[in-house]
Amino acid sequence: MDYASEVQTKLARVRALMDAQGVDTLWLRTVSSVAWITGGVDTAVNHADTMGVASVVITPDAATVYTNSIEGPRLSGQDSVEARGFALRTTPWQQPEPVDLGGRLGVDAPLEGAKDLSRELKALRSRLLPVEVARFRALGGACGAAMNAAIQRVRPGMSEWQIAAALASETYARDVTPIVVLIASDERIHRYRHPLPTDKIMDRYAMLVLCGRQAGLVCSVTRLVHFGALPPDLRAKMDACAEVDAAIIAASQPGAALNALFKALQDAYARTGFADEWKLHHQGGTAGYEAREFIATPGEVETLQADMVCAWNPSITGVKSEDTILVPQAGAAPEILTAIDGWPARAIAAGDHTIERPLILEML
Repeated sequence: MDYASEVQTKLARVRALMDAQGVDTLWLRTVSSVAWITGGVDTAVNHADTMGVASVVITPDAATVYTNSIEGPRLSGQDSVEARGFALRTTPWQQPEPVDLGGRLGVDAPLEGAKDLSRELKALRSRLLPVEVARFRALGGACGAAMNAAIQRVRPGMSEWQIAAALASETYARDVTPIVVLIASDERIHRYRHPLPTDKIMDRYAMLVLCGRQAGLVCSVTRLVHFGALPPDLRAKMDACAEVDAAIIAASQPGAALNALFKALQDAYARTGFADEWKLHHQGGTAGYEAREFIATPGEVETLQADMVCAWNPSITGVKSEDTILVPQAGAAPEILTAIDGWPARAIAAGDHTIERPLILEML
């Protein structure tokens, strides 16, 4: 893969940003920014950390990866950062890294005395190159396959931890890192929007949520499974949630601003008879090197462009609909990257398109 061309294209974009923002040096420290600028190098040894085990310093005429003696051999030998277009500076693990930060400094996370360019860098990360779109398609397919395989393993009597283990193992088996695994069963689906798994034993109903990361990119997907006949109230709520999801996916067109899309979500909830449900959880937004780069809110003016990615996650108490989608060329239907072939779905007319949205899988 031609990482060098990808990196040079991104460095050109970064240097244009630096010039526009009046900074001489840009210091990238977050896992997401380093993965983006390097073409997917993973610096998240601890996946709970925002900051990774290496950083990148960019000036008008140089790009340098700084790390320690623990990480240097992997970054050089496995990830080939030099071949990608970076100098590599390695210091002994027991000593502070002497990062050279001359001149006016810009950063991708707040740092005293430096100019915070995190928002501008989120926007750059969100504007994907063709090679990144191809990676997203592969990642979406892998996450959908992992979710489907895990659901097929779920049985009444399993604990939420056991279900989480199935989802995590199926994700790792497809060369994807599960950075978010949420599991709820039965009444917990109705109580919590972010259900960390517990030792609760599942009776009939389970919700599985996955955010999977590969080459720095993150896909999100949720599916629900019910054993036995589905109660009418859950069926009605899932139909309504699918309609909200179809409306926002169809509206995810180039030129649409996130605040306008948020209003479209509110309107869709109202049409389905669940006007206040949006208040209980965020609704998603653009994705990229974070599960959400920009979240849709009344005040968020970030605008979609073709080949950006969104992950929408409307929910109505007891149900949820979530996939990762590719923003199309103007007028075309968005592409569902995490679609699962054979999953029960409903085709919904929304705007100028018919959008298929997943329903609850009934295991009889």
